Amino acid sequence: MIRLKEKYGKDVVPAMMQKFGYKNVMQVPRLEKVVINMGLGEAIQNSKVVDAAVNDLMIITGQRPVVTKAKKSIAAFKLRAGMTVGAKVTLRGRRMYEFVDKLFNVALPRVRDFRGISPKSFDGRGNYSMGIKEQLIFPEIDYDKIDKVRGMDIIFVTTARTDEEAKELLRQMGMPFRAA
Repeated sequence: MIRLKEKYGKDVVPAMMQKFGYKNVMQVPRLEKVVINMGLGEAIQNSKVVDAAVNDLMIITGQRPVVTKAKKSIAAFKLRAGMTVGAKVTLRGRRMYEFVDKLFNVALPRVRDFRGISPKSFDGRGNYSMGIKEQLIFPEIDYDKIDKVRGMDIIFVTTARTDEEAKELLRQMGMPFRAA
């Protein structure tokens, strides 16, 4: 079992305090939550798609996803308000650190032709977003049991105030950023 506090706490704090000149340990940015979102546009025609996506997300994260509904009706997409359009999971605490560890050390290296993650996907307030094209990179997903390859969005929400602080935090945690 990984001692998550030791892995992501003790090593990150001194390096961040020295680099950014923080006076107090509580000023050091930390990872607040990780949100995994799976958009299901094809759920309009086939409602079984939702069950499969919810099951995949539950296997990957270890937590039951919330089914998201459309807020507005859009005639061009044949979408009415209240129809199911996706599933999402918000991870915090121990499950969040276990997912981050699995993503950085197991899943991302399994991506074909992987050269690192783009360092340009920060939002200006210290949060990072990335997309994954297929759920097969996670070892829990059995290739024979999936009906369709689906992608997902992963958002890392930090307490950092700037993108530079958030980038350093994620780099210290082991995120494999691409060389600029």
